[in-house]
Amino acid sequence: MNKSALEDWLQHLESLHPTAMELGLERVRSVAQTLELLAPGCRVITVAGTNGKGSTVAVLESLLTVTGHRPGCFTSPHFLRFNERIRVAGEEVDDADIVAAFSAIEQARGETSLTYFEFATLAALWVFRAREVDVVVLEVGLGGRLDSSNVIDASVAVITSIDLDHQEWLGDTREDIGREKAGIMRAGRPVVIADPDPPGSLRQCAAEVGAGPVLQAGRDFSWERQDGRWSGAITGADGEAVAIAAADGPLLAANICGALQAATCLGVAWAPDQLTTVLENVVVTGRRQQLVMAGRHYLLDVAHNPAAIHKMLEIVDASACNGKVIALFSAMKDKPVADMVALCDKRFDAWFVADQPNNPRAAAGEDIAAALREAGQSMISVSKNLRQAFRRAQTLMDEGDLLVVFGSFFTVTAVVPLLDKDRAKREAI
Repeated sequence: MNKSALEDWLQHLESLHPTAMELGLERVRSVAQTLELLAPGCRVITVAGTNGKGSTVAVLESLLTVTGHRPGCFTSPHFLRFNERIRVAGEEVDDADIVAAFSAIEQARGETSLTYFEFATLAALWVFRAREVDVVVLEVGLGGRLDSSNVIDASVAVITSIDLDHQEWLGDTREDIGREKAGIMRAGRPVVIADPDPPGSLRQCAAEVGAGPVLQAGRDFSWERQDGRWSGAITGADGEAVAIAAADGPLLAANICGALQAATCLGVAWAPDQLTTVLENVVVTGRRQQLVMAGRHYLLDVAHNPAAIHKMLEIVDASACNGKVIALFSAMKDKPVADMVALCDKRFDAWFVADQPNNPRAAAGEDIAAALREAGQSMISVSKNLRQAFRRAQTLMDEGDLLVVFGSFFTVTAVVPLLDKDRAKREAI
């Protein structure tokens, strides 16, 4: 194995552990202790939740950077490059930093087996220490209590929306799932709950742990939309309300306000123009991401559960497009595909679905098509892969039409490079 190449390392990591996922902190904590990573030496914000984590982290990262901080952010999964997962001051770290981290982890772990995600988490912490960041922002991969990101104590815990997803790992009710997410809370440390209707288990867990203060959406910070803008208020460091106002955009106000409330808990202050810069420029790949090319509109959203699709449809319904609305959809077979497509009733003029031959987790295109027919959809195209489905969907598009790509991270990941290629061709003309 050529350990100077990041791709060689990533292939190696995929083969190390007998299962792709194994929740638990014992193994990763042992290696982190050997590497002296358990006390980062700076403040830590950990973000858990069913939906909205990526947007919340993106706002935090941008705000911290424009206010003169040097944040280290760890997110997952990536779309095109592993480096997207580990960023310092808003920039992806280079291959050499990651390879150095992997080498150190490999040497420190001995006989301890680590999953791909656990290796990634430790690599991020190793890089952040080496690059001397002053705030660490961690996005939980799955759940919270047993996720490898929880090996580090959070200075501020942020809980975004809580909905049904990954029930086989986290439980069958919002209350159960809330308890798993609440595992990132720590005694005497602030908690920000950005779900306006949170399960009671979140506050119960905070009380059990002794976490606090607990700042909750709808009580300690809130927002409302009116005439194409939204306004809100968070609780400032002095306990007084701080007003916020912004034009509508792709990011949910709940996630923005949750991020700002978390930043305030760390004592971060910002000028109005700095906040405007953040809200006007934050783009989160694959999260309600909108773009226009040759008069044709695209919406990319990794929405992979009913709650996320419901929020995505708000964007579709508010779209100013005056043409056809087309869906490119593919989901994992362990998701409630029938419920997901039923939510989209009469929103789409045509559906393009596909197999994912290199992804054993993906639902077969014909199975998705069957669910669509059961839901009363008739214009359905089934392709052998997502690339073919995307190109077929484009042939149906005219100016003013909207193509919505959604259903999973894998679905959006397949389309992003194709759109980049199209954009590059147009710019070269």
